[in-house]
Amino acid sequence: METVWFFIIAAMLAVYVVLDGFDFGAGILHLFVAKNEGERRTVINAIGPFWDGNEVWLLAGGGVLVFAFPKAYAVGFSGFYLPLIMALWLLILRGISIEFRGLETNALWRSFWDGAFFFSSSLMAIILGAALGNVIRGVPIGETGYFSGPLFTDFRVSENPGVLDWYTVTVGVFALVVLTLHGALFLSYKTSGEVQKRSQSLCLPLWFVMVLVGVLTTIATAQVRPDLYRNLLGRPWTWVLAFGVIVSTVLIPLFVVRKRDLLAFLSSAGFIVCMLAATAAGLYPTMLTSTINREFDLTIHNAAAGPLSLKVGIIWWGIAIVLAVFYFVHLFRAFKGKVSPETDIYSH
Repeated sequence: METVWFFIIAAMLAVYVVLDGFDFGAGILHLFVAKNEGERRTVINAIGPFWDGNEVWLLAGGGVLVFAFPKAYAVGFSGFYLPLIMALWLLILRGISIEFRGLETNALWRSFWDGAFFFSSSLMAIILGAALGNVIRGVPIGETGYFSGPLFTDFRVSENPGVLDWYTVTVGVFALVVLTLHGALFLSYKTSGEVQKRSQSLCLPLWFVMVLVGVLTTIATAQVRPDLYRNLLGRPWTWVLAFGVIVSTVLIPLFVVRKRDLLAFLSSAGFIVCMLAATAAGLYPTMLTSTINREFDLTIHNAAAGPLSLKVGIIWWGIAIVLAVFYFVHLFRAFKGKVSPETDIYSH
């Protein structure tokens, strides 16, 4: 049952990255693909019905982590206190940037909120990647079972690293590029006219950068956590995930060249899901690795709730996830199609 919950949490976080990833990408790109107020309103309308609902998956994933692995939640959230507060403030800044720019009539203030939207979207993408880098690299969990550390020290991967070092920053940059491409593909699908043309023109350059940074990140991960790749090679069932990463990477530019915008976007979603699933499979059964001594690792066995709780909880989670899927299918069906500056996103 612990294994089931481990992959449930991984799946929910992957869904969050896919869904909130495209509106992060739209926020990063909107200063470059939208040159006037009408075009920027088009970008906002493209993500308007979805961005706040997408964040539900982050809260739900955190809630499931509390329920199924309370020790992992306690250790992780206390050790990552500072970056989590930063992420919370950035999510709030993104929300008020979108809402306030729509209410503002002064061009100077609208420009200010546009800048805040770009800044918060970009930094959130980097923080998400750096958080994944910390999980892969490990954290200084000691005999007490807890850890604390500064935001950064000397940027080296050591026994007592900071949240930011050369490796976690590399993963953060990779996440920034992946989500920017994901946002460009979403805008290519949801918009028309000049915004769509500019978004489409960015897809191939961003894809090349993603492949380059992805290769560098893969080499860096092999240096920092070589056992992750040994785990993947020792588990043949995970090879399908690696195959999915390769296939989706190849399909993205093919669909971009053929102007198949929806298929290109879905290929990007498949790339993100396969990459995160492969990472979770390589880490399994460890949830947080100790950089001090592997005896202090938090695994699905020493961090899990009681067996009865896990068994009963799966029933309630099943009911909740059916309702959530039904809601999101309805949401995307209700707001399907292209958007324009005049699209009323609150009329449904």
